[in-house]
Amino acid sequence: MSETRPDLLHDIIGLIPAAGQATRIAPLPCSKELYPVGLRSEAGSVRPKVVCQDLLEKMARAGIGKMYVVLRAGKWDIPAYLGDGSAFHVSVAYLMMRLPFGPPYSLDQAYPFVQNSLVAMGFPDILIEPDDAFVHLRTRQTETSADIVLGLFPTNRPETCDMVATDPAGRAQQIFIKPTSTDVQDTWLIAVWTPTFTQFLHDHLATTMTLAEASPLPRREMHVGEVIQAAIEAGLHVDTLQFRHGWYLDIGTPEGLASLYRTRES
Repeated sequence: MSETRPDLLHDIIGLIPAAGQATRIAPLPCSKELYPVGLRSEAGSVRPKVVCQDLLEKMARAGIGKMYVVLRAGKWDIPAYLGDGSAFHVSVAYLMMRLPFGPPYSLDQAYPFVQNSLVAMGFPDILIEPDDAFVHLRTRQTETSADIVLGLFPTNRPETCDMVATDPAGRAQQIFIKPTSTDVQDTWLIAVWTPTFTQFLHDHLATTMTLAEASPLPRREMHVGEVIQAAIEAGLHVDTLQFRHGWYLDIGTPEGLASLYRTRES
């Protein structure tokens, strides 16, 4: 592990993986992160509100003013729409995905730029409540000095989620990746982590890549939850914050899209 400069730890950067193919709801006329989910007011006029704006707004509310969005080639409509972020009162820069093996590799593209900073991460195709979720997550990390704090939300669809088992104090004990059945009730959707976890992610992926290159088996996409589970097993402090009355909607799934339209109609 590399040594972290404590004078830089006050800095927090938003990290948004947006390199996916959106195969579950394809075909789409735009990147799924730009799917309209409502309306917003701008200079007295009504404009569409896209799904990723929800994440930008919630990060900004927690004082997160600098963000990296990780893209793959072809998703140029995202920077065309978000620009430098000033329209949303944040600063946005863009990084390009190199390895197409899942969100952990997209997140690791930011390693040279965030290795000495706190990181706040969320998924740009998922709407969440409450609005101040990242505010509470930052506070929890400060209070616990955890290497990573996961924001937990109740779900009744564990087969589509990373489910998180915790001890009574809230420390994560195990991550279950899309279990067909479980007694665990919460999934993680947002996180705040320190340079310790950033370094762990970087090193873990390097080791995984070396092992994969020596294996005759085809590569599969990796889940971020798998890396978090490896961090738990390695002894990192993985803490959680449960949003018991929280709510989320994943519009990157057919079920989520259907629920979005049901919500609009009700």
